[in-house]
Amino acid sequence: QVLLVESGGGLVQAGGSLRLSCVASGNFLSIHDYSWYRQGPGKQREMVATILRDGSTKTADSVKGRFTISRDNALNTAFLQMNSLKPEDTGAYFCNAQGREDSSRLFDAWGRGTSVTVSS
Repeated sequence: QVLLVESGGGLVQAGGSLRLSCVASGNFLSIHDYSWYRQGPGKQREMVATILRDGSTKTADSVKGRFTISRDNALNTAFLQMNSLKPEDTGAYFCNAQGREDSSRLFDAWGRGTSVTVSS
């Protein structure tokens, strides 16, 4: 079993910044990929960024140039640096991780989320 815990959400004015973190714990051999998803009120869940095992990254067009995903493998942690925040960035942000458990079985884990609110 793999547990993910997000933190760093909060209330910020438009143009401000926040840094989210996602810490993984439990019985696993490796984490291959981390992704951040978000869901605003009345909206569908959206993938905002992902980082692969080799360090390559991709971001959604809606956040390109403003958000940066990174990882620290020694700490089993992923980060999402969010700059130039806009009111439409408001929502619940969820961390997802994929990898292998100690049994070598693949896992797909989700955190419970952290709330981000951007005011105008």
